[in-house]
Amino acid sequence: VRHARRSKPTMHLTPRVSPVFSTARATVLRWVAVALCVSVATTACAKPSARYTRKQAQASISRLEAPGLELGEFRLTKVVDGDTIRVDGLDASMRLIALDAEETFKSEKDRRAFEAGWEQYQAQKRGNSPRPVKSATPLGEDAKKWADEFFKGVTTVRLERDVATEIRDRFNRYLAYVFIKRGDQWINFNVEAVRAGMSPYFMKYGYSKRFHDQFVAAEKEAQAAQRGIWAPGAMAYADYPERYAWWDARARFIAEFDAAAKDKPNHFAVTQWDLLAKLEGFIGKEVTLLGTIGDIHLDRGPIRVMLSRRLHSDFPLIFFDRDVYGTSGVAQWKGEFITVTGMVTEYTNKHTGKKTLQIQVDRPSQIRLSQIPGLTPPVSTAK
Repeated sequence: VRHARRSKPTMHLTPRVSPVFSTARATVLRWVAVALCVSVATTACAKPSARYTRKQAQASISRLEAPGLELGEFRLTKVVDGDTIRVDGLDASMRLIALDAEETFKSEKDRRAFEAGWEQYQAQKRGNSPRPVKSATPLGEDAKKWADEFFKGVTTVRLERDVATEIRDRFNRYLAYVFIKRGDQWINFNVEAVRAGMSPYFMKYGYSKRFHDQFVAAEKEAQAAQRGIWAPGAMAYADYPERYAWWDARARFIAEFDAAAKDKPNHFAVTQWDLLAKLEGFIGKEVTLLGTIGDIHLDRGPIRVMLSRRLHSDFPLIFFDRDVYGTSGVAQWKGEFITVTGMVTEYTNKHTGKKTLQIQVDRPSQIRLSQIPGLTPPVSTAK
């Protein structure tokens, strides 16, 4: 993906976003005022006069916890930022699929750091991180304002999933596409945010299964028109080429697994809502799992490498041999995708009596690491 050369920190925005101001301080102050006004206006027009009853709320949550693509219509209650909204009747927020709008300014510390100079601010936020980081930017503020305008006057949205069995992410957020109705047509907010240049096509967790072509076309249109984050001199992340190389490598790894899993009933993504129930039928049998590495427990006893599934419900890989653990490369792949092949076993905690499903890793070759730019396994995992 080509990225426009960044010039001196001058706010460059399309007609759909905020105007240019002469100084950074004036810009931030204006954002604060606009955000307050928009917040009041949005709450007034989007929030219904009557809240859901307990019965309606329980029905909504039950609908969202069941597998399926179309979840139905919900009341919009709040636009949080450029890629987050809230709807009535839910017990958690949503992560909007394939979107990653830049962050809004939420602290006075960040505002003051930005006022000191755009380039200095970006360098400070990146620090020594080997990977791109998320941070508040002027384009994050513009994305919030654009979303407020997109949902202006909207009280009802339709929610849909990308995969019927992918319900929540590791942080308990619902995964969804959001549609609004204009005339007789339902409009996909996720795609339109990319078309407006308010977000890149975000495939860090995989390509969109249902709307990949639409996202690709929308992003090409935004880039050609130099909208939002793609505008020359825009105060947006300067490292999108690096982000794309990283995201695309992960997405291709997931796509390869998905292609292999079509004809193999023992292949599972750990994020599937009913994974544990499915694995009950494979105790004593070999399976292959796809997941990202979360916490790693190096306490006494075997090393436990947790595949991220849900907070407090991750899936454990057990390493009794520390040499196998080191050779496998999983320590360097924390937060990245891997596949693991092994026999499903059941462990019973002798103190609590709790039973846990797990996979024991005895050979480095059981682990396959995603190919990530800048990351190299310590040794070959082909042994």
